[in-house]
Amino acid sequence: MKTSQISFLKSAVHTIKDYPKPGILFRDVTGILDDAEAFQLTIELLADKFKDQGFTKIVGTEARGFLFGAPLAIKMGLGFVPVRKPGKLPRDTFAQDYQLEYGSDVLEIHVDALTENDKVLIIDDLLATGGTIEATSKLIRRLGAETTDAAFVISLPDLGGEKRLKELGLNVTALLAYEGE
Repeated sequence: MKTSQISFLKSAVHTIKDYPKPGILFRDVTGILDDAEAFQLTIELLADKFKDQGFTKIVGTEARGFLFGAPLAIKMGLGFVPVRKPGKLPRDTFAQDYQLEYGSDVLEIHVDALTENDKVLIIDDLLATGGTIEATSKLIRRLGAETTDAAFVISLPDLGGEKRLKELGLNVTALLAYEGE
């Protein structure tokens, strides 16, 4: 990725002080979404990175992972599988609890969403502590599918998520990285 592309995408990300609580610098990707050129570049960069690697499905985590995962799935000609909060998926599900930066939660996936023949790319907007993606990878593996990679628009490496996911055997790709919280 070129320095000019990184600068362009960073210029579309808004930094909000003290959100959702004092001391947090929230990196808001919605600026990328509302800029057609930035949004398209984001999808193209991710598609270029992961083309021809044998992926059969993309899994996106609620909610902003849907916003990047679904268009990426279309671009790559793959199916998209949502991982959602409890009670949002209509068919039978498996659930996985996890810790996140501001508390705890649960994620669910349809029990028939993936098979042992699937190789899955996980997509989310931002990597902080890695709890959401750890739970997502556990759900994917519980269904028998393979997952080797997780990609993000933004990573906050100082919060430990990259290290945590690498320890789970996931390759981590982030288009942008910001130091600190």
